[in-house]
Amino acid sequence: MGLFKKTRPASISYDPETQEPVIRKSICTGEMTAGFLDRNTGAFQDLMRLDGEAAVREFCKNVGIDHARVIY
Repeated sequence: MGLFKKTRPASISYDPETQEPVIRKSICTGEMTAGFLDRNTGAFQDLMRLDGEAAVREFCKNVGIDHARVIY
């Protein structure tokens, strides 16, 4: 039925001129949040919570960046 199934977009569009895809990780809990950082203002736009390595790889694939560039 898929009532509680998480759906994520196949690809995520953003403006690479003004935004940069980033992953934030909490020092205390280790929770990871993916989103975009505005290069002009420094504001973080929250996109999704990442539950593990597989979710990080999926986010990287969806925004079109190499997973090897991710720094934790």
